[in-house]
Amino acid sequence: MTTLKILTVVTAAFLSSGTISDSSCSKTNTDHNRISVQNASVIPVNTTSKDNKIQVALLLDTSNSMDGLIDQAKSRLWNIVNTLTTLKYNGQSPQVEIALYEYGNDGIRDENYIRQVTPLTQDLDLVSEKLFALRTNGGSEYCGAVIRDASNNLNWDGNEKSMKLIYIAGNEPFNQGRVNYKEVISKAKNKNIYTNTIFCGSREEGIQSFWQNGAATGGGKYFNIDSDKKVIYIETPYDVRISECNAKLNDTYIYYGNRGSEYKMKQITQDKNAEVQSVSNLVERTVSKSKKNAYKNEHWDLVDRAEKDAGFIASVKESELPAELKGKSKEEIKKAIATKSAEREKVQKEIEELSKKRQTYIDGEMKKRGTADSDDLGKAIENSILELAKKNGYSL
Repeated sequence: MTTLKILTVVTAAFLSSGTISDSSCSKTNTDHNRISVQNASVIPVNTTSKDNKIQVALLLDTSNSMDGLIDQAKSRLWNIVNTLTTLKYNGQSPQVEIALYEYGNDGIRDENYIRQVTPLTQDLDLVSEKLFALRTNGGSEYCGAVIRDASNNLNWDGNEKSMKLIYIAGNEPFNQGRVNYKEVISKAKNKNIYTNTIFCGSREEGIQSFWQNGAATGGGKYFNIDSDKKVIYIETPYDVRISECNAKLNDTYIYYGNRGSEYKMKQITQDKNAEVQSVSNLVERTVSKSKKNAYKNEHWDLVDRAEKDAGFIASVKESELPAELKGKSKEEIKKAIATKSAEREKVQKEIEELSKKRQTYIDGEMKKRGTADSDDLGKAIENSILELAKKNGYSL
């Protein structure tokens, strides 16, 4: 099977009729080889994986005219994650990793105005935090350069069954800059990295300005979108229940380490960022957080860490524990973690059941409305991922 690696400059988007399930949640009280300037500091990720992965790099134009694109990206991040988590290979759900780049911004101190915002990572709170921190500024957009950077410097998985996706979105001619886009995209394709392009403007203009050619060269898909169009949200009868589940899900996290409480607060902050976009966006984030193959926080959460490394609890220092676990024996700590783990698994299953019904409801509403309301970044990425996944042996 051919490895699928997709390079793209973009941001993303995608993702229930029946009666509401009786089971509901109630709220609880309780990198780069070449070092470039302004790279984000991040938690290291594993360099090897015995199992295949789905890796997606989002390359976003943050020049002056791209405020709408960034807003769509904020609104569609969790839809993208949820689409990826529905994919299976031989019945298994691959690990999902997301990377983020920005390009075309004069504020970036790099000769090609490129910045790796995050590496490929499962720390989706980090990706969300950095995405919401992006600001546009006038600049020159060099697509060839950012594709070269992403294809060379991200930690792409070597498993031939892994699917690698990079999406690039912007609105200036694709051939700007000193780096020849055809050469870098061809080299990426030779490494089984495929490039999808999303032009923010009319289809014909995107064709004339080489965006379509970029996708054709890389064996990917070409799309055009209206980046200034507001994302359409469909409210469902399940949204309130899923949002309530989010509070209970958060309560299952036990932070540890010197920065554990900081990461725990980041989780809450990114919940709020999602909710600012819309209640529907918070619901999408909650669904993403319930997916074990996408939302992992072993760098600050004892439940995730103990699942990955059962021996870690025996070695953890008391000074690294939260107040409620200080003074406890190792067996008491293990019991507390096991209790939270069981609670998390229960709420994750409830969210999964509700989200399926929610998606069925949304699909029905979209059919009634037709396709006119779906011309945005998320839909473009969803369509390409599903099509490429099918070609490479993945199923829903």
